[in-house]
Amino acid sequence: MDTLGSRAVFVKLPQRPADNGLHRYAHYHIIQLAAMVMTEEQAKVKQQTKRILNRFGRKRGNLIPVLQKVQGKLGYLPREAMLEIAEFLDIPEIDVYSVVTFYNQFRLNPPGRHSIRVCLGTACHMKGGYITLDAWKRRLEIDRGQTTPDREFDLDTVACVGCCVMAPVTVVDNKPQGKVEPTKVDGILLSFKLEKERQGEESR
Repeated sequence: MDTLGSRAVFVKLPQRPADNGLHRYAHYHIIQLAAMVMTEEQAKVKQQTKRILNRFGRKRGNLIPVLQKVQGKLGYLPREAMLEIAEFLDIPEIDVYSVVTFYNQFRLNPPGRHSIRVCLGTACHMKGGYITLDAWKRRLEIDRGQTTPDREFDLDTVACVGCCVMAPVTVVDNKPQGKVEPTKVDGILLSFKLEKERQGEESR
């Protein structure tokens, strides 16, 4: 099974005797199917990734700099970009994925239009930071490190933002918000909703 966007795709392969190359055989067919149903966004990702790769040599040591450049351009590292990088550097796809998931600087989900960062430093932890985090997770219906399906919000945590007297703190679009308890989470989201409605009315 391969997941393309929000749609799960099951691949039925022809019968073939089991051998050491079966995994590669299945992978080839999955990649072929992915190419057939590639979306406009996926095609754009591949094109932008290739432009960045053209600035680098085909050395394995370029992996992290390449990943940094691609994420800097796209905002995250989608599957299509990682496949392009692996092919360009002639390394296994799993090696690229392992590096991406090992370093916290890399993200696999696209950024939202609004970033939500819940502080879990010592002061915020003592003042209910995890309760605040749970409130954001319930309201947005996502977990930390994820983005809402409409890409309106992304949610993550930070260790400390240096605003301990305001604990518990949530950083909304790079602006620290103090005393963010569950009821204030609702207020922040309501303000975004009202602003979006206002902009919609003005654009009519």
